[in-house]
Amino acid sequence: MKLQVPKGCRDFFPAEMAIRNWIVDRWQDVSVRNGFVEYDGPIFETLDLYRIKSGDEIVSQLFHFEDRGGREFAIRPEMTPTLARMVAARANSLSKPIKWYSRPRLCRAERPQRGRLREFFQWNIDILGEESEIADAECVFVAIDFFRSMGLTAEQVEIKLNSRAIVSSLLHSAEIADEQLPAVYAALDKRDKLSIEAFAEMIGELGLTEKQQDVLLHMGEAKGEDGFARVESLLAGNEAGTNHCRSLRRVFAILKSMGVEEYCTYDMGVVRGLAYYTGMVFEAFGKGGLKRAICGGGRYDRLVSDLGGPPMGGVGFATSDVVVQDVLAEFNLLPDLSSAGGFFVIDSDAERFDDVLTIVSALRNKGINAQFSYKRQGVNKQFKQATAMGAGRVVIIESDYVTSKAVSLKDMKSGKQVTINVEEWLKNPFCEVPE
Repeated sequence: MKLQVPKGCRDFFPAEMAIRNWIVDRWQDVSVRNGFVEYDGPIFETLDLYRIKSGDEIVSQLFHFEDRGGREFAIRPEMTPTLARMVAARANSLSKPIKWYSRPRLCRAERPQRGRLREFFQWNIDILGEESEIADAECVFVAIDFFRSMGLTAEQVEIKLNSRAIVSSLLHSAEIADEQLPAVYAALDKRDKLSIEAFAEMIGELGLTEKQQDVLLHMGEAKGEDGFARVESLLAGNEAGTNHCRSLRRVFAILKSMGVEEYCTYDMGVVRGLAYYTGMVFEAFGKGGLKRAICGGGRYDRLVSDLGGPPMGGVGFATSDVVVQDVLAEFNLLPDLSSAGGFFVIDSDAERFDDVLTIVSALRNKGINAQFSYKRQGVNKQFKQATAMGAGRVVIIESDYVTSKAVSLKDMKSGKQVTINVEEWLKNPFCEVPE
């Protein structure tokens, strides 16, 4: 019987593991330099935690099970509910704002497709206990900071911003009832993924009037500065709507001050289908062939209190290693990590093997990657092994090492080689190798 990796999951052989670690390490670097601290939680949670956040329909999207006591659990599909539960438990003792990040392994029981698998790693950035537009803008900035760190320019990726509060004001102006809003939000969130005909058919099943359907058909057309200005004019007589527009204007102004406005644009089509978003929302999209969001998030102001904590505003976003790797590959930005670097120590005489072990140990004591051949074989075969293992430099111990106390040091990339006193070299193993 031939056993295969489960559908929608991945094996990480060393080459794939190197890319995964490279991406996940960049998540950590960006998080830390922007003032976030890391947290984590259990790999599974009570099923009710996800029902509270997303309703009973979420159950079909999860890997869930009952324990021996009949209690319902689910392998975590996201981290925001865990975050909210943890913050709710210690809300009074946590200093504000709470700036946390995580890099968990997650699972979702859905159909695998490009940019989306059943098992993946996710980067989560959240700020809680701060309700100002500064927190909203900082979340967007952190996402852009990551994109820039990966070499993605404003010509390759863009952030589309909107506000659920603005959308809500427009829908209320169209006299759409509150009980219809969840279905309307879900439909609007799918608008860009459907043809006009399919979208019209979808909203035609929501029990709306023809005028209300016409409003929905045109809402997603408001884009860029001109589109935002039209929305502002539509809400000119609506005090709440005008205030929400002013708030989003403030977010754009802060992003301009932070020097990232070239990445950002307004797009009414971004509404985020999840029910808990209450304010600014955003999604990042590559400008190539990958037709899906790279990351997404927004402001949520009720989730912590829904889980038994005090009223506390929050804003955050998430992205996965799967979609990040896809967009980087599309723009040829994935690094070549095939070379492990470090040193490979060779003995030209089998009697010098103890000296190989001594030098390897000395390098490793300095925290340097150092390897050697297990087999006593010719220099050429050891060189082939060093090349296969991606060594950056080779150290050759000649047969006269006992009297010379010198080694030959070869840079595998440039081909340069020099003979140097072993004690002097060990003081600076990465010294320049001259012609």
